[in-house]
Amino acid sequence: MFGIILGLVVLMVLAYLGWSIIWVAPIAAGVVALAGGLDLLEAYTDTYMSGFVNFAKQWFPVFMLGAVFGKLMEDTGMAKSVAIALTKVIGTKRAILGVLVSCAVLTYGGVSLFVVVFAVYPLALTLFREANISRRLIPGTVALGAFTFTMTAIPGTPQIQNLIPVPYFNTNAMAAPVMGITAAVIMAVGGYGYMRWREKQLTAKGEGYTEPKDNKIVQVEGNAPHFILSILPLVTVVVTLNIFQWDIVIALLSGIILLLLLNITKFRGFVKAINSGAVGSVTAIVNTSAAVGFGTVVQAVPGFDRLTSLLMGVKGNPLISEAIAVNVLAGSTGSASGGMGIALEALGERYYELALSTGIAPEAFHRIASLSSGGLDAMPHNGAVLTLLTITGMTHKDSYKDIFVVAVAIPVLATAAAIILASLGIY
Repeated sequence: MFGIILGLVVLMVLAYLGWSIIWVAPIAAGVVALAGGLDLLEAYTDTYMSGFVNFAKQWFPVFMLGAVFGKLMEDTGMAKSVAIALTKVIGTKRAILGVLVSCAVLTYGGVSLFVVVFAVYPLALTLFREANISRRLIPGTVALGAFTFTMTAIPGTPQIQNLIPVPYFNTNAMAAPVMGITAAVIMAVGGYGYMRWREKQLTAKGEGYTEPKDNKIVQVEGNAPHFILSILPLVTVVVTLNIFQWDIVIALLSGIILLLLLNITKFRGFVKAINSGAVGSVTAIVNTSAAVGFGTVVQAVPGFDRLTSLLMGVKGNPLISEAIAVNVLAGSTGSASGGMGIALEALGERYYELALSTGIAPEAFHRIASLSSGGLDAMPHNGAVLTLLTITGMTHKDSYKDIFVVAVAIPVLATAAAIILASLGIY
């Protein structure tokens, strides 16, 4: 048990310091293996790598196609077109809502969180400038739209955080719709209300919009495709995944093929965009696989049985112990998919057995796992948080408080509400 805790501490501290989890996870796994009495070399070459390879084998196509789809949406200007059209409808006076909705639509359509940040930021600058809103609120607004309810809560989202639980609980992307929608409303409405309050608070203090230090004004109009054409690939992914119940790989391929056909005149740039997306996906899948490999080693040591007993011994609804496990591991790794991967690789089978024995629907376990992955994951060392702050030119001191409220505190409350619904038999 001490070795497992020490391994988690090593993983969390080194990740917080900015060290890559690709090599930090094996070190942390080594700590767990040594304390658990395992042969160090065998623990790495066999146990750790088995977990690593199995996860990569199962999920690499989804990571790669998702990254390629997002990069094509960005490079063809379709992501920008969707964002511009939505904000024109909403209006510049409601700049925060405009950015929030743009991020949400792109994320729910299957565009990766990182691509959404790049696509929406130039638009956010324009809207916040016209509305005279402090730039320090941009990171919180983007995080609310991209890192919360569309990532984990709304049923049918093609984001990986909603798909990882599927094989563990024999469910699909639409699992527990009432729980998901309720949690999504709490996150969206609660987060938007908080951001509006922050806007009024800063305005009352006389703090308005200021240009970025480099004064780099990114144009957002350009020659973007028409909104109707631009949103079709997003709709295609969601519809084929949830209405026709196609596999996520086929759904993403359908979106990519349609996207290519609609932009056939830009075919010269296709190879560059596809190459870039594919290369970027490798880092993402390796990061998550490294975290899952750590979880496999944890599962192999004798102390894991004690850890399992402690988690399963949490009084009340077993969904509470699942929420705690996923949240703690997501926070430790700074990764929603990585933390959930560790938790489900180690405990998924136990939770599925509990679902069958207690009468709680497996769909409820799916939804709580997904929701919990989007709670403590957005700690200061989270990769998406660091990218968001870097792109927007903000520091943790400037904007992390807002990110914490909308992407950590409110999602945790939303998860609690979903557990209450499940305890009442409402899924």
